[in-house]
Amino acid sequence: MTRAWSAKAVHIALGVRADGAKEILGLWLEQNEGAKFWLRVMNELRNRGVEDVLLAVVDGLKGFPDAIRAVFPEALVQTCIVHLLRHSLDFVSYKDRKLVAAALKDIYRALDAAAGEAALAAFETSEWGRRYPAIAQSWRRAWVEVIPFYAFPGESRRILYTTNAIEALNATLRRAVRARGHFPTDEAALKLLYLVLNRSEKAWKMGPREWVMAKAQFAVIFGERFTRAMAA
Repeated sequence: MTRAWSAKAVHIALGVRADGAKEILGLWLEQNEGAKFWLRVMNELRNRGVEDVLLAVVDGLKGFPDAIRAVFPEALVQTCIVHLLRHSLDFVSYKDRKLVAAALKDIYRALDAAAGEAALAAFETSEWGRRYPAIAQSWRRAWVEVIPFYAFPGESRRILYTTNAIEALNATLRRAVRARGHFPTDEAALKLLYLVLNRSEKAWKMGPREWVMAKAQFAVIFGERFTRAMAA
Protein backbone atom coordinates (compact mmCIF):
# COMPACT_ATOMS: atom_id res chain seq x y z
CA MET A 1 0.00 0.00 0.00
CA THR A 2 2.98 2.28 0.33
CA ARG A 3 5.62 3.40 -2.15
CA ALA A 4 8.23 5.97 -1.20
CA TRP A 5 10.55 8.41 -3.01
CA SER A 6 12.70 11.07 -1.41
CA ALA A 7 11.33 11.73 2.08
CA LYS A 8 7.66 11.08 1.38
CA ALA A 9 5.51 8.08 0.66
CA VAL A 10 2.43 7.48 -1.46
CA HIS A 11 -0.41 5.53 0.14
CA ILE A 12 -3.14 3.92 -1.95
CA ALA A 13 -6.45 2.46 -0.74
CA LEU A 14 -7.86 -0.18 -3.08
CA GLY A 15 -11.35 -1.52 -2.54
CA VAL A 16 -13.13 -4.53 -3.98
CA ARG A 17 -16.89 -4.23 -4.31
CA ALA A 18 -19.28 -7.07 -3.64
CA ASP A 19 -19.43 -7.90 -7.36
CA GLY A 20 -15.64 -8.33 -7.48
CA ALA A 21 -14.89 -5.06 -9.26
CA LYS A 22 -11.86 -3.14 -7.98
CA GLU A 23 -11.93 0.56 -7.22
CA ILE A 24 -9.21 2.97 -6.08
CA LEU A 25 -10.57 4.69 -2.99
CA GLY A 26 -7.88 7.23 -2.32
CA LEU A 27 -4.34 8.51 -2.77
CA TRP A 28 -2.31 10.20 -0.05
CA LEU A 29 1.18 11.70 0.02
CA GLU A 30 2.58 11.69 3.55
CA GLN A 31 5.97 12.13 5.16
CA ASN A 32 5.19 10.24 8.36
CA GLU A 33 2.82 7.36 8.84
CA GLY A 34 1.40 5.90 12.01
CA ALA A 35 -1.82 5.26 13.90
CA LYS A 36 -3.00 8.91 13.68
CA PHE A 37 -2.41 9.03 9.92
CA TRP A 38 -4.24 5.75 9.33
CA LEU A 39 -7.14 6.89 11.50
CA ARG A 40 -7.40 10.06 9.42
CA VAL A 41 -7.41 7.98 6.23
CA MET A 42 -10.15 5.67 7.47
CA ASN A 43 -12.30 8.57 8.66
CA GLU A 44 -11.84 10.27 5.30
CA LEU A 45 -12.98 7.14 3.48
CA ARG A 46 -16.07 6.89 5.68
CA ASN A 47 -16.88 10.56 5.23
CA ARG A 48 -16.55 10.17 1.45
CA GLY A 49 -19.13 7.37 1.35
CA VAL A 50 -17.56 4.03 2.32
CA GLU A 51 -20.38 2.58 4.41
CA ASP A 52 -18.84 -0.71 5.49
CA VAL A 53 -15.62 -2.72 5.31
CA LEU A 54 -16.16 -6.46 5.49
CA LEU A 55 -12.55 -7.58 5.23
CA ALA A 56 -9.34 -5.55 5.13
CA VAL A 57 -6.11 -7.19 3.94
CA VAL A 58 -3.07 -5.30 5.23
CA ASP A 59 0.67 -5.84 5.14
CA GLY A 60 1.81 -5.27 8.71
CA LEU A 61 1.76 -1.47 8.80
CA LYS A 62 1.94 -0.37 12.43
CA GLY A 63 -1.30 1.04 13.81
CA PHE A 64 -3.31 0.25 10.68
CA PRO A 65 -5.46 -2.63 12.03
CA ASP A 66 -6.49 -0.61 15.09
CA ALA A 67 -7.37 2.39 12.92
CA ILE A 68 -9.56 0.23 10.67
CA ARG A 69 -11.43 -1.26 13.62
CA ALA A 70 -11.86 2.15 15.25
CA VAL A 71 -13.82 3.44 12.24
CA PHE A 72 -15.31 0.17 10.97
CA PRO A 73 -15.63 -1.94 14.14
CA GLU A 74 -17.20 -4.94 12.40
CA ALA A 75 -14.38 -5.26 9.85
CA LEU A 76 -12.27 -8.40 9.78
CA VAL A 77 -8.62 -7.41 9.53
CA GLN A 78 -6.33 -9.97 7.95
CA THR A 79 -2.59 -9.76 7.44
CA CYS A 80 -1.20 -10.41 3.98
CA ILE A 81 0.07 -14.00 4.17
CA VAL A 82 2.55 -13.41 1.35
CA HIS A 83 4.11 -10.47 3.22
CA LEU A 84 4.30 -12.59 6.36
CA LEU A 85 6.07 -15.33 4.41
CA ARG A 86 8.51 -12.87 2.87
CA HIS A 87 9.23 -11.42 6.29
CA SER A 88 9.79 -14.94 7.64
CA LEU A 89 12.30 -15.74 4.92
CA ASP A 90 14.23 -12.55 5.71
CA PHE A 91 15.53 -14.43 8.75
CA VAL A 92 16.66 -17.44 6.70
CA SER A 93 19.93 -18.07 4.90
CA TYR A 94 19.55 -18.30 1.13
CA LYS A 95 20.36 -22.02 0.94
CA ASP A 96 17.56 -22.88 3.40
CA ARG A 97 14.79 -20.68 2.02
CA LYS A 98 13.00 -23.21 -0.19
CA LEU A 99 12.93 -25.82 2.58
CA VAL A 100 11.70 -23.35 5.20
CA ALA A 101 9.04 -21.99 2.82
CA ALA A 102 7.81 -25.55 2.25
CA ALA A 103 7.67 -26.17 6.00
CA LEU A 104 5.57 -23.05 6.53
CA LYS A 105 2.90 -24.26 4.10
CA ASP A 106 1.42 -26.48 6.80
CA ILE A 107 0.52 -23.35 8.75
CA TYR A 108 -1.34 -21.32 6.13
CA ARG A 109 -2.82 -24.34 4.37
CA ALA A 110 -4.35 -25.69 7.57
CA LEU A 111 -8.04 -26.49 7.62
CA ASP A 112 -8.92 -24.04 10.38
CA ALA A 113 -7.38 -21.72 12.96
CA ALA A 114 -6.89 -24.48 15.55
CA ALA A 115 -5.08 -26.66 13.02
CA GLY A 116 -3.06 -23.65 11.88
CA GLU A 117 -1.95 -22.89 15.43
CA ALA A 118 -1.04 -26.54 15.97
CA ALA A 119 1.04 -26.42 12.77
CA LEU A 120 2.74 -23.25 14.01
CA ALA A 121 3.56 -24.94 17.31
CA ALA A 122 4.95 -27.94 15.42
CA PHE A 123 7.10 -25.67 13.27
CA GLU A 124 8.30 -23.83 16.36
CA THR A 125 9.71 -27.05 17.86
CA SER A 126 11.01 -28.43 14.55
CA GLU A 127 14.60 -28.22 13.35
CA TRP A 128 13.80 -25.14 11.25
CA GLY A 129 11.88 -23.49 14.06
CA ARG A 130 14.73 -23.98 16.50
CA ARG A 131 17.29 -22.78 13.95
CA TYR A 132 15.25 -19.67 13.08
CA PRO A 133 13.17 -18.84 16.21
CA ALA A 134 12.31 -15.34 14.94
CA ILE A 135 9.98 -16.86 12.34
CA ALA A 136 7.51 -18.36 14.81
CA GLN A 137 7.75 -15.22 16.92
CA SER A 138 6.74 -13.04 13.96
CA TRP A 139 3.76 -15.32 13.16
CA ARG A 140 2.61 -15.25 16.78
CA ARG A 141 2.78 -11.45 16.90
CA ALA A 142 0.56 -11.31 13.80
CA TRP A 143 -1.68 -14.24 14.75
CA VAL A 144 -4.78 -12.16 15.54
CA GLU A 145 -4.66 -10.90 11.94
CA VAL A 146 -3.89 -14.37 10.54
CA ILE A 147 -6.92 -16.09 12.07
CA PRO A 148 -9.60 -14.51 9.77
CA PHE A 149 -7.93 -16.22 6.81
CA TYR A 150 -9.00 -19.66 8.09
CA ALA A 151 -12.70 -18.80 7.99
CA PHE A 152 -12.62 -18.98 4.19
CA PRO A 153 -12.50 -22.08 1.96
CA GLY A 154 -9.64 -22.78 -0.41
CA GLU A 155 -11.23 -21.10 -3.44
CA SER A 156 -11.64 -17.85 -1.52
CA ARG A 157 -8.24 -17.98 0.17
CA ARG A 158 -6.48 -17.67 -3.17
CA ILE A 159 -7.90 -14.19 -3.68
CA LEU A 160 -7.58 -13.07 -0.05
CA TYR A 161 -4.15 -14.14 1.14
CA THR A 162 -2.16 -11.46 -0.64
CA THR A 163 -2.08 -7.74 -1.43
CA ASN A 164 -0.85 -8.47 -4.98
CA ALA A 165 -3.36 -6.02 -6.46
CA ILE A 166 -1.69 -3.21 -4.51
CA GLU A 167 1.76 -4.52 -5.41
CA ALA A 168 0.85 -4.34 -9.11
CA LEU A 169 -0.26 -0.73 -8.69
CA ASN A 170 2.95 0.07 -6.83
CA ALA A 171 4.99 -1.30 -9.72
CA THR A 172 3.05 0.90 -12.16
CA LEU A 173 3.64 3.96 -9.99
CA ARG A 174 7.34 3.20 -9.63
CA ARG A 175 7.75 3.15 -13.40
CA ALA A 176 5.95 6.48 -13.73
CA VAL A 177 8.05 8.09 -10.98
CA ARG A 178 11.32 6.85 -12.47
CA ALA A 179 10.36 8.10 -15.92
CA ARG A 180 9.52 11.56 -14.55
CA GLY A 181 12.53 11.70 -12.26
CA HIS A 182 11.79 14.91 -10.35
CA PHE A 183 8.72 16.68 -8.98
CA PRO A 184 8.87 20.39 -8.10
CA THR A 185 5.88 20.14 -5.74
CA ASP A 186 3.71 17.55 -4.00
CA GLU A 187 0.82 18.67 -6.20
CA ALA A 188 2.80 17.83 -9.34
CA ALA A 189 3.55 14.35 -8.01
CA LEU A 190 -0.05 13.71 -7.06
CA LYS A 191 -1.34 14.85 -10.46
CA LEU A 192 0.92 12.40 -12.27
CA LEU A 193 0.05 9.54 -9.94
CA TYR A 194 -3.65 10.31 -10.23
CA LEU A 195 -3.45 10.09 -14.03
CA VAL A 196 -1.54 6.80 -13.85
CA LEU A 197 -4.04 5.29 -11.42
CA ASN A 198 -7.00 6.56 -13.42
CA ARG A 199 -5.62 4.88 -16.54
CA SER A 200 -4.99 1.65 -14.61
CA GLU A 201 -8.50 1.61 -13.17
CA LYS A 202 -10.09 1.99 -16.62
CA ALA A 203 -8.16 -1.06 -17.84
CA TRP A 204 -9.42 -3.33 -15.06
CA LYS A 205 -11.90 -6.06 -15.83
CA MET A 206 -14.34 -7.75 -13.49
CA GLY A 207 -13.15 -9.88 -10.59
CA PRO A 208 -11.30 -13.21 -10.97
CA ARG A 209 -13.10 -16.46 -11.70
CA GLU A 210 -12.78 -17.46 -8.03
CA TRP A 211 -14.99 -14.53 -7.09
CA VAL A 212 -18.10 -16.30 -8.38
CA MET A 213 -17.61 -19.11 -5.88
CA ALA A 214 -16.36 -16.75 -3.18
CA LYS A 215 -19.54 -14.66 -3.29
CA ALA A 216 -21.61 -17.55 -1.97
CA GLN A 217 -19.16 -17.99 0.89
CA PHE A 218 -19.11 -14.28 1.67
CA ALA A 219 -22.91 -14.24 1.81
CA VAL A 220 -22.79 -16.91 4.53
CA ILE A 221 -19.90 -15.40 6.49
CA PHE A 222 -21.02 -11.77 6.35
CA GLY A 223 -24.76 -12.32 6.01
CA GLU A 224 -26.92 -9.27 5.43
CA ARG A 225 -23.90 -6.96 5.25
CA PHE A 226 -22.76 -8.70 2.06
CA THR A 227 -26.18 -9.18 0.47
CA ARG A 228 -26.95 -5.52 1.11
CA ALA A 229 -23.73 -4.56 -0.65
CA MET A 230 -24.63 -6.80 -3.61
CA ALA A 231 -27.97 -5.05 -3.95
CA ALA A 232 -26.44 -1.56 -3.83
